This record gives sequence, C-alpha cells and structure tokens, in this order.
Amino acid sequence: MPGTVLLLAASPVGKGCLVDAASVLPVLAAVAPSVLSGTETANVVELADPLDPQAVLTRLRAAATAPGPLTMFVTGQLQLDRRQRLPHLALARTTPATVRYTAFPWHWVTEELRLRPPGSTSVFVDLHADADTWTHLAARPLTAGPATALYGRVAPPPPRRTVAQPTYMRAVATLLRSGHRPDLLQLHEQALTRTSGEESTRPGVTELVLAPGQGPFWAGRPWPPAPGFTTVTAPPPAPGAPPSVPFPSPGAGPYGPSAADGSLPPTAPPPEPPVPVLPVEPPAVGPTVLAESQRPAPPRQMPVTLPGQAPRNGTSPSVDPHEEITAAVRDGRHGEAVALAGRREAEALSAFGPGSEQVLHWTEVRADLAMLAGDPERSCRTWLAVAAARLDAGQAPDTLEVESAVDHAHHQWGLVDDPARARELGSELARLRRSVPGRREGALDHVRQQLRQLQTQP
Repeated sequence: MPGTVLLLAASPVGKGCLVDAASVLPVLAAVAPSVLSGTETANVVELADPLDPQAVLTRLRAAATAPGPLTMFVTGQLQLDRRQRLPHLALARTTPATVRYTAFPWHWVTEELRLRPPGSTSVFVDLHADADTWTHLAARPLTAGPATALYGRVAPPPPRRTVAQPTYMRAVATLLRSGHRPDLLQLHEQALTRTSGEESTRPGVTELVLAPGQGPFWAGRPWPPAPGFTTVTAPPPAPGAPPSVPFPSPGAGPYGPSAADGSLPPTAPPPEPPVPVLPVEPPAVGPTVLAESQRPAPPRQMPVTLPGQAPRNGTSPSVDPHEEITAAVRDGRHGEAVALAGRREAEALSAFGPGSEQVLHWTEVRADLAMLAGDPERSCRTWLAVAAARLDAGQAPDTLEVESAVDHAHHQWGLVDDPARARELGSELARLRRSVPGRREGALDHVRQQLRQLQTQP
C-alpha cells in the first residue's frame, strides 16, 4: 500500500521570522519518496510558506484520510494566540496580533490525525518558539495525539535580529538522502547527535526534545521548569555516543490537568497509554465543508482508566468500553456501537448527574459515531445538544469544548441533504452561532446565507 508524505515549512515574512523554514525543503525533496515514507511507493505533498490556514487544513485532511502510512515533516515557528493562549504554526502573513486568524492552530493537527489507526502516523518537527510560547511550553509540552509518534525538537527564540536555521530537520533529511531509512527513533537520535556540535544550536541553550515513549525533556542547560517539573543532570556523553541530556525525574513530568492556580501537581501521573481510536475514514468532505467559516474543532481525548485508578466513567477498570465500540465500528455494526455508547452515557448520568463531563463525553462519542455511520443529521443534532448543555452548565462561549461542539455541528450541518431538516437544524445552529461565533470570521453569516438558499428549496 502506498504511503503519504506531507512536507510543511512555514514562517512569517519580515522581521517576525524566527527560522528560515523553507530552506530545508530542497534537502527533503531530494530524498526518494519511498525513503521518506518507508513504503515502496509514496505520494509527496509539499507546502512551502503557505498563506492561508484553510489551505493547510485541506492538504492535511487529505493526507490524514489517505490509506497507508502517513509521515509528516513540519518546520517553522510557534506562536500563541492572544485570546485562548493556544500554540499555532505561524504562516507567511502571521503577526503577533493576527495569530488567531492567519496562523494554523496546532491542535488542528491532533484533531485531523485522531481517527488514524495507531502506529500508522509519524510526525517529525523542527520548531522555534517565541519567548511567550517558549514559556508556555514549559508547562504544556507539544503533543500530536495519543496514536501519533512525534519526534523532533522545539527551540527557544534565536538572538534578536537573527534568523535560526532548521538544523535538526536538515540533519534528518541528510541522513535519509543516503537511501537508508533506519528505525525512526534511531533516526531521531542520530539527527540530535549531528546537531549537538553545530554552532547554530548555541551551546548552553535549552531545547525541548520530543520522542515517543520518552516524554519531552530539556536538552542543554535546564530552562526554568514549570512547577512539578524537575531535571536530573546526566554526565557528559562519551565520544561518538548520543548526547546525554537531563531527563525529567520519574513521575514529575508536566502531564495531566493543571491545578486551579494554573500550576501542575507535584506528582502528576505519567502519560496515558494510546487511546483506542476508531480507524474508520469519515465521510467525504464536500466543498461547502471547507468554507472559511468552518474549521475542525479542538481535540478531545477519550478518557481511559489506568491500572490502579478508579474508573472515570462508571465502568470496570479491566474493560475499556472504547475498545468494544471501536471493534463494532470496524465491523460495520454501527447500531451496536451506538447502543454501547448509550449504555455508558446512562451509567455516567446515574453516577455523575446531568451536565457532567463524563456524560458529555459519551454524548460526544455518540455524535462521532453518527458521523462515522454517515448520518450527518443525527451527528449535527447531537453536537448541538452538547454545545447547549455546556453553555447551560456555565461554560464560556469561547472555551475549547464549546467552540468544538458548535464547529462540529456546523461541519455536519453542511452535509445534511434534506432541505426541511437542514432548515430546522440551521435555525438552531444560527441561534448558537450568535453566542459562539468560533475562531473563523463570518461563521454566522455563512449559516444565514445557507438558510436563505434553503428557503427557496421545497
């Protein structure tokens, strides 16, 4: 089966540029597609300094829904939007004031990859962060979802009036140009070894290194860590050996939810194991789905019970209901999957009460199951119900969860074929859009325009 490779290099034009991201693309493009992907044949998609986040989303969505392995190589810089403080990949027209509208939200990557089969997706990143984002990442390291292998590094901003070079990604490309594709973790470690002695890494400067199974760790001089994050200094590496770096002490890594004051607990749990996902391709996306007003919602990770923990959804700790649901969907038993989710939702309602996160989680699962079964009307109705429940519970209209529910409902509404049902759902969506406009400008106008067109249809 052919693989898919997505090469993405992006950085702002002008004085806001921190890294010469596009300079690595010629080196990556010189690598044989089969070596980039690890398959006999591969389709390679290249995005050099894209302007529009929707254009990036279109290419990412196409790559994520393609069969076979997917390998992504992402080079660029991260910035936070001022409203929600979420990391974004800066694009050509991005400025600090326009991050929310001109940059590509990093959580869109997680969202688009979340339905891919575990073990089929690898992402290499070489990213630089501005000072604000760098501090943010000390407490909330970058991730790409539980089913995606993320390799690479995030570097702090270079000195003023200096544009950094993507040395890590260039080292990855140079190693692959030999025609040999080693184990990806070995490739990652070899690239780190090559860049450890380069002047562009500025000896003594911290980098956040990412690798599956290791968690994030700080390489070089320890950056002032977030509360609960400690490091252990390792001895200098032997000649020719991979660089020895400070690792987080066991149990003290920056994982899990923040405390009420924004700090992390001193004994945060380790990363959760890969969450069972539903390896079923979503319905084909039509042109209306890619309208400017629509975007994928922020990621939601299905809660699972870890060994030794009390169950979080009223189920036995020895059985993860998501595995049963995944198996049912994989076999085409959509009705059974919905019934399983409905039973779990009823159990959560009895245990935690209406409006609880446990209940809303299972409602969201039912919405996703309707989408996977090709029933956009039911999916839209369910997402609208989730959004209304969250607002009734006092959640702010601009929180990730509320925006996610409305955006998903908007997405599914665009796929409803029956004009009468579309008019009914559109009226409810318009009411929600007045209070939850979402990230993309013009979402409410898009709903109103579509409703006017539906009024002319029988």
